[in-house]
Amino acid sequence: MSEAAVMPRGNAVPANDVVRADGRNRRAAATRRKIIEAAKAMIEETSEAPTVVGVAKRADVSVRSVFQHFGDVQSLFVTVVDSIGEDVQMGPPPTADRPLGTRVEGLIQSLVELFDKIVPLRVAAGQFAGHPALLERGLALRQQLRDATLKAFEPELAMLPEQTREELVDAIGAALSLDAWIVLRRRDGLSVERAVGIWRLTLTALLEHELGKARQ
Repeated sequence: MSEAAVMPRGNAVPANDVVRADGRNRRAAATRRKIIEAAKAMIEETSEAPTVVGVAKRADVSVRSVFQHFGDVQSLFVTVVDSIGEDVQMGPPPTADRPLGTRVEGLIQSLVELFDKIVPLRVAAGQFAGHPALLERGLALRQQLRDATLKAFEPELAMLPEQTREELVDAIGAALSLDAWIVLRRRDGLSVERAVGIWRLTLTALLEHELGKARQ
């Protein structure tokens, strides 16, 4: 057999090289997943941003592997934030055709189910205050709450002047924010039921105050 017959033609890659490359890619992807899952578990347990050394030990990989995949602990943390964001989604807001009290309850429950799962992540994120990527994710979460509020209370908000409507939505966003939930649950040590009761009173009062003035 001639030499030409056994040489790859053009830019073709030998089959053995393709297999080896696929194997390396699979191992790299598996290592990356192990690192992310280890970091997620540590944040959930401690509410602190884990160290690279700690993540490497938990994932049973080398410190060098962590740096190869993420470069630094900030990049790892942002990746974990995005991974948790994919796992935990806010439920759809209640539709505007339902009674007001039902919508109040529905919006609060949607937020509570989301926030109670991401409190450890938000507390840990305080160690990276000012990180551009985390600020961007925080803005996106606040916009999600704003959109849910606008949809849930569309008939009531339509009754208000534009400036009053904007101020009310901003007030609801501040009162029912993730940081407000952390204060109730972590600083004040309230149960979910107590914290939900406070939010129910707050949201109802905000709506009734502005709607009462609009009806006068």
